Amino acid sequence: MSVTATDVAVLDDPPTPAAAGRTRFRFLRGGKTRTGLLILAFFVILAVAGPWLAPYDPDAMSDQLLQPPSSEHWFGTTQTGQDVLSQILVGTRGVLLVGFLAGILATVLSVLIGVSAGFLGGAADEILSMLSNIFLVIPGLPLIIIIASFVEDTGDLLIAAVIALTSWAWGARVLRAQTLSLRRRDYVEAARATGESTWRIILFEVMPNLTAVIASGFVGTVIFAVLSEITLAFIGVADISHWNWGTVLFWAQSNQALAQGAWWWFVPAGLCIALLGTALSLINFGIDEFVNPRLRTATGSSRKVRMRVGFTPVVRTAPEESAQPGFTPVARPAAGAETAPSGAPESPGTPSKEHSA
Repeated sequence: MSVTATDVAVLDDPPTPAAAGRTRFRFLRGGKTRTGLLILAFFVILAVAGPWLAPYDPDAMSDQLLQPPSSEHWFGTTQTGQDVLSQILVGTRGVLLVGFLAGILATVLSVLIGVSAGFLGGAADEILSMLSNIFLVIPGLPLIIIIASFVEDTGDLLIAAVIALTSWAWGARVLRAQTLSLRRRDYVEAARATGESTWRIILFEVMPNLTAVIASGFVGTVIFAVLSEITLAFIGVADISHWNWGTVLFWAQSNQALAQGAWWWFVPAGLCIALLGTALSLINFGIDEFVNPRLRTATGSSRKVRMRVGFTPVVRTAPEESAQPGFTPVARPAAGAETAPSGAPESPGTPSKEHSA
C-alpha cells in the first residue's frame, strides 16, 4: 500500500536584509503614528517659519475692528484691529519651544536618576528615591505662579525649566521599577561576568530595553508642558507681551469675545491646542501599540501561516543535514501553528500512523 503524500508548507529561511530593514520601521507603519507625526510636523513647520509666514505684524493695530474672517484677514481681527492669523502663527513657536524644552530636560533627569537608582541599588537607590519622592509632591503651576510674582520677565525658558524640574519625578519612578526588573536578566549578568563596566552595561544592555518607556514619558511631558504654558498665559501669569496661543485666549477673554459673538478670536487657538494634543496623544498610542504585544495591530503584526485541512507546515532542513546517513525527515509545526490536542481525531488529509508501505 502506498503512503498518501501530505501537503507540506515549507517556511523560507530567515528574512532577507530588506525585510529586516522594514522591521526597523515597523513603528511608522501604524495609522495612529503616521497621523500624529504628520500633524506634529505641520506645527513644527509653523513654529520655524511662522514669523515669516505671518501676513501682518501681530501687534499692529488697524481701523478694521472686530471683523469676521475675510480674504484680507483669514482669521478675522481683534477689538483693536490686530490680525488673529498672525498672532496664531507667531505664537506657535513659543508653545512648541516650552513643550519640547521641558520634555527634553525632564526626560534627561528622569533617565539619569531613575535608571541609576534602579541599577545601582543600595544607598544610592535610597537617596535617589527619596529625591524623587520629594519632587513628586511639589506642584508645578503654583510654584511657577510664585516665581512669576518675584521675577519681572517670566520668559519661556524660565517656565520650561520650572515645568521640567517639577515633572521628572514620575518618569524616574517608572524607569526605576523597569530597571529593577532588568538588572538581573541573563544578558545583563553575562555582560557583568565578562568584566563590562557598570555604565557600559547601563548604556548598551539596559537602556535599549527602556527606549519605549522613555519615549512615552517624553511625549507625556511635552503634553503637560504645552498645557501648562497655555494655562499660565491664559490666566495672565506668563508674560502677555510674548505671543502664544494662551496669550490669544487671554486677550479674547479679557475683551469678552464670546459675549460679542467674535468666535473667530478664540476658536482658531482652541483648535490648534486640540490638534497638537491629539497629535501627541496619537504618537503616544502608537508607542504603546508597538511595545505592548496585546495592542499590536499594523505596527507589530507577525508572519502568519493560514492553516487548512491536511496542511502541515514544516521547517526546511539544510541539504547537508538531510544527506547524513540515518536521517529521518520529521514534520515540525511552524511558529504560530496550532497543534491538535491529544486524543483528537486526525484530519482527513493527514496520513495516520496505521498506514504502511
